[in-house]
Amino acid sequence: MTTRRQFIGLLPAGVFLATTRISHPTPGATRVSNHPTPRPGITAAKVLTRDQLGDHKDAVEVFDMVRQIPHVVDGIRCQCGCADLESKYSLLSCFEAEGMAGHCEVCKNEGRLVYRLHKQGRSLQEIRDAIDAKFG
Repeated sequence: MTTRRQFIGLLPAGVFLATTRISHPTPGATRVSNHPTPRPGITAAKVLTRDQLGDHKDAVEVFDMVRQIPHVVDGIRCQCGCADLESKYSLLSCFEAEGMAGHCEVCKNEGRLVYRLHKQGRSLQEIRDAIDAKFG
């Protein structure tokens, strides 16, 4: 039987262990992802073109990459913090409309990584895992 004094003495260690497990998952554990499901029939029709990028000409290359694989990029959650905005469905949204990816390094770096991994033949799940490992 544990006394009240012993219990109170052990309490900080229990809290530490509980928070350590939550903050640092066990190696090899599967992370529950909140990546969106790619929309059927999605196209790159809304991805901004060179002419639409204005002052962000340095982003043309990554916009061109995303334009080639919209069906993959649409299955990736943006990790820059914009994913919680109502107008953002996926990383693809960052390359459309106001073109947030034109000035956001996180969006551009995610787009480059998705493109590279897709060209290497990686599955959507493998790409998501790589995104989570690098940006999540």
